[in-house]
Amino acid sequence: MKIERVTVEVLETPVDLQYVAGGSSVGANWHVLARVFTDDGVQGIGFVVALRPTLIKALAQATEELGQLLVGMEILEVEAARSRLERAGGSMGPGGMLCLALSSLDIALWDAAGKTLGQPLYRLLGGHRDRVRAYASDALWYSLTPDELAKSAQHHVSQGYDMVKLRLGHEASPAGEVARVRAVREAVGPDVQIMVDATESWNETQAMAAGRALQEAGISWLEDPVSHQNLAGLAHLAHVLDVPVAAGERLYGVDPFVKTFDARAVDVAIIDLGRAGGITPWMKIAALAEARGIPVAGHVIPEVHVHLLSAIPNGHLVEYMPRSVPIFKTRLVLEDGHLLAPQAPGLGLELDEAACERFRVT
Repeated sequence: MKIERVTVEVLETPVDLQYVAGGSSVGANWHVLARVFTDDGVQGIGFVVALRPTLIKALAQATEELGQLLVGMEILEVEAARSRLERAGGSMGPGGMLCLALSSLDIALWDAAGKTLGQPLYRLLGGHRDRVRAYASDALWYSLTPDELAKSAQHHVSQGYDMVKLRLGHEASPAGEVARVRAVREAVGPDVQIMVDATESWNETQAMAAGRALQEAGISWLEDPVSHQNLAGLAHLAHVLDVPVAAGERLYGVDPFVKTFDARAVDVAIIDLGRAGGITPWMKIAALAEARGIPVAGHVIPEVHVHLLSAIPNGHLVEYMPRSVPIFKTRLVLEDGHLLAPQAPGLGLELDEAACERFRVT
């Protein structure tokens, strides 16, 4: 069960937002898709997603070069493979490009390992549960009018989601932010949880004023109110506000999470699979959070995060952002507000090869 070859490709996929008021198919996403092939015929896949094409070919090249170092290694020895890649990429530094380049390869290794052993990934990694609570966050942007925002939230609720996340932070006052939340509340009713993501838009004073106003308006989560580098500010907000403060998606690798946890700067840790560097470090970060009693949420890539969050005791919420739907035949299943972990071996995902060919960037 040795790795025979590794391939890497770039895919440019469409973003379909037809359900947004006045919307249509707009924009594109870029995927770096890695495939790991073993000598007994197993193919493992891994991918990262970017919203812009900036440096995407450079990332693919870095992934390709690192991937060739996996040839000849045992597919079930993921930690050994990981160590070889980290040593080889050491000159690139511990964050940024290296984490992203390692990520799709690491995911592919775990997918292949699950397929080799005939087990779905969530069970291979611990199997704490087979589903995880989900929230919808696509097409709930600053650019929408309150009416459009409300209609988009209504669409998500009609699909079975009972939690939605809005992007805030671009209004001139807390009252403007509250007005957007209230427009959604009126549209979705009292039983849907409304979460907000400020995308690091505020300074600490603004975040305190907005946070207090928004928690009075009934939000259930405040994400990235200030810069992830302002640990003292995050910690103060988490201590003073009643609403949970969530952050972490902008952190690369394991070490920044240690500093964030030690500063008691978050109530909920958000881990970005690509920036973490793949499944292997993701699980280590989640274990560090568990030891401190901190629940964990995933940032985008729900096809993989549904497995990781189902595998661990402190798995909290999975963000449903359907950026990779066009390249898969497999569709995630939502049941009673939870995404179900696929039961097929590995990630349980079947690529749409015709779509991959159509979206491949040459």
